[in-house]
Order: sequence, then C-alpha cells, then structure tokens
Amino acid sequence: MARIDELFHYLKEHKGSDLHLAAGLEPRIRVHGSLAPVSGWPVLSHADLLALLREIASESQWEEYDGCGDLDFAYGIEGVARFRANYLRQENGCGAVFRIIPEKIVPLEELNLPKAIETLAHFQQGLVLVTGPTGSGKSTTLAAIIDRINSTYQKHIVTIEDPVEFVHQNKLCVFSQREVGSDTESFGAALRAAIRQDADVILVGEMRDLETISLAVTAAEMGALVFGTLHTNGAANTIDRLIDAFPADEQSQIRTTLAESIAGIVSQLLLKTADGQGRCAVNEILLKTPGLPNVVREGNTPMITSIIQGGRSQGMQLMDDALMTLVDQKRITPREAYMKATNKAKFEAMVQDEE
Repeated sequence: MARIDELFHYLKEHKGSDLHLAAGLEPRIRVHGSLAPVSGWPVLSHADLLALLREIASESQWEEYDGCGDLDFAYGIEGVARFRANYLRQENGCGAVFRIIPEKIVPLEELNLPKAIETLAHFQQGLVLVTGPTGSGKSTTLAAIIDRINSTYQKHIVTIEDPVEFVHQNKLCVFSQREVGSDTESFGAALRAAIRQDADVILVGEMRDLETISLAVTAAEMGALVFGTLHTNGAANTIDRLIDAFPADEQSQIRTTLAESIAGIVSQLLLKTADGQGRCAVNEILLKTPGLPNVVREGNTPMITSIIQGGRSQGMQLMDDALMTLVDQKRITPREAYMKATNKAKFEAMVQDEE
C-alpha cells in the first residue's frame, strides 16, 4: 500500500471532499467547505512530499510532471473511492490537490435535487449544460443523470473527460469512457470522433475552448444529446459566455445554432447547511420553451429571467427563489443565502433579524 493511501482513507472516514498537500505544511482536508489539518501528520518537506506523490504516478505521468510542473490524472483505491489528482509546483516546492470521487454513483433521488433535473435524462437530443463554480457538485449531478439514462434506455454513451471521474458500468447502455491524454489527444479530437461513433449521448467534461464549444453545439444540432459543464453562474450568463467564446463575426451564426440546440441549463451551488454538519445543492433551472429560441437568437438574454419565472409549472426556478425556499425550510441560514444571492436586498432584512 502506498503511504499516501493512509491520507485517502482519512479523507473518506472524515467525510472530506478534498485533500491538500503542500511542501512546508501539514496535510489538510476540506470538510463541509472548510480546511482542517490532518491529525497525526507532521509538516511535509519538499522531499517528503515528492516521495509520497511519486509512489502513485506512472513513469509517463511523472515525466510529464517533471517536465512542466503540472499533472492531472485519476487514482483509485478499490472499495474506498477514486480521486482526481492535480500535481503542481509552488513557491515552497511541490504540491497536490486530490478531489474524492465516490465509487458508487449516488442516484438522483438521494441527491434531493428538483424533479425537473430528472427530466433531462429523458431528452432525445439537444445541448444540456450543468454550470457552477469548482466544487459545486456538477460532476455528481451529471453522473446521476447519466446513470438514469443507463438504467432506462439502450443507448451508446460516450464520455470525454480529463481525467475520467465516475466509472459507469454497462447496464442497458454501452459506454465508451475516454480520457484526454491517454485515450484521445484532446476534447476536440474526441468530440469529432464521437459524432462518427454512433453516439446517442455525449458527455463533455469541460467546455473550455472555442473548438470544444463549437463541436458540442454541432453534435447537438446533428441529433445527439450532449451534456457539458461550464464555470458560469446562472442561465443568462451561461448563454452569454458560450456566444462570447466566438469571434464577433461568427456570433450571429452561433446564436441561431444555439437557439435551436439548447435544451436546458442547470446552474448549481453547494451551500453549508444550517446545522453546519453538511452541504446541500441549490439550483437554477432553465428548460427549453417555445419562446426560448427567439430570445437566444435576438440576444435578449435579460428576458431569460421572465422565461424561468413563467415556467414554474414545468419545474423551472431562479437561483434567488431556490435560495429563499431553502431558508424558509431552515436548511440554510439567511446569511449563507445572502452571500450567494444575485439580489442581495431580498435577504438583507432576514440577515439582520438573524443577528
């Protein structure tokens, strides 16, 4: 057993989400959003930490890290979890951050997400985006949606990730899970190939550049159901971000294409619960309506708020309304809602009452 495995076991036992290692510091884990030192472990020197990190990296991975100072890969311990690893160099020497990926995919029902999110699994085509900051649970939500498709339909699902996070077993579906760097050269190359691989469903781990965004939109336009993630907050911001990725002379064309292909946007945040013992997800949800394509085509993104408000019966909701519901249910504190809200005035009086 690698010595670092002891830290991974500690992370799992203490219900942490991330393990942080840096030369000159003792190991720390993130629990419910806050960092805490690992008991019983000393401050790690550069040499100590380098030895820990070397044990679980392959020869080619270590060469890559040695050469450029950065490395992303996945590491698994059977019966414990998989971990998304990121090695880095920093001022005091080496460093690394590990994100825990549970071995078991949590079903949609257990995630306590709005019912409208489950409907995304039953779409036949289009572009569905799950957005939010790093660590907001986007991968967990997407894995649950993909698992629902796997349990319900007979389809070919291609996932393109860097690295592969949740490993799906073939139930009714056939999976091709591809890791950028080892199984394919890039997100763009894998997406281009997926279009030719009779893929019904395509999951793009990260839509980070123009080529990936363009190919994902094209795949959706051609009849695939494409899921992707972006680090944006809110449906309107997400649409603007997609369009702004294109050169000015191509933006009117992409608006037209996107108007037809966008099927849904779910924005997600993860908030500390009122009792401080856990975290809960909160979502803004936009689903395709007859009026949405026009709004996207015309670049009238402020109207998206009205579309969401008018679509409550379909399960659509604005982030601030979802935050207010959680406050009313006493699942989160007014201060936590205030910190994440777009319209902070809506929560000011409640925060003052709390104090």
